[in-house]
Amino acid sequence: MEPFLAVLAGAGAIALATSLRILKEYERGVVFRLGRARPARGPGLIFLVPFGVERMERVSLRIIAMDIPPQDVITRDNVSVKVNAVLYFRVSDPMKAILEIEDYLFATSQLAQTTLRSVIGQAELDEVLAEREKFNQILRDIIDEGTDAWGIDVTGVEVKDVDLPQEMKRAIARQAEAERERRAKVISAKGELQAAANLRDAAKQLSRYPASLQLRFLQTATEIAAENNSTTLFPLPMDFGGGFKGLLGKLIGEASEEAEDEAHAKIVAESEDQALTSGDGAAMLPAGATADETPEPVRETVERGTDAAD
Repeated sequence: MEPFLAVLAGAGAIALATSLRILKEYERGVVFRLGRARPARGPGLIFLVPFGVERMERVSLRIIAMDIPPQDVITRDNVSVKVNAVLYFRVSDPMKAILEIEDYLFATSQLAQTTLRSVIGQAELDEVLAEREKFNQILRDIIDEGTDAWGIDVTGVEVKDVDLPQEMKRAIARQAEAERERRAKVISAKGELQAAANLRDAAKQLSRYPASLQLRFLQTATEIAAENNSTTLFPLPMDFGGGFKGLLGKLIGEASEEAEDEAHAKIVAESEDQALTSGDGAAMLPAGATADETPEPVRETVERGTDAAD
């Protein structure tokens, strides 16, 4: 009798040891009694009916960070990209997570991959690059709606990286460079405009007080001499070239008038000599000259020669 009691006591101890479970604060246990689901238990010490009458499956209630593998996606503007993301979710109802889906982790991962390809494929590349917060919210809403029946609550989705082809990267770099160059030209033009306005105001101010221009000139000469330069530049007035040009034109005009007077006097002298030395006493007109074009002294000589001949 005593051996039988010893065996019975040993079996009872083993059964008691195997029927005790300890669940942590973030864990819940879904218990099946002879195949039928019982309400979730935990946390703390849990007692199960031994000898396989009750079985328990542990479910963690902590937030799970799941990496979504890179997905090959063709955007709406026909650009091939690779997009990967990270999904944050937690089990809100352990009973549904065990009873409604076979493997809620695998199912959630597949749903996230499918949704990522679908959403990114309906957008253009510029929108994906510039409006990530918008697509994160769209992905979260769609995945959360799909996993709601499984007792899973999606807390967030973050698009981590958008891998572009090398050709597209170079095109985007050229576009960014052109945009920055355009901004630089606009800023430079605005600077020139402001500088011109300031120079205009300075010129007006200096024109009111001519002595200030001389002081400015002396200050500039002092700055040049302070750098130990062996050459000192003295700028000429801006209107110096115009005055010199006018003076030169005046001198050229006077020289032209003197040359014309000398040529006219020479023609007159030659005409008089021809009139005096002619054999018939008639003055000869210069070759190719008419009576109207003949100078007045020559015309008088010709008339005297004609009268003497008569």
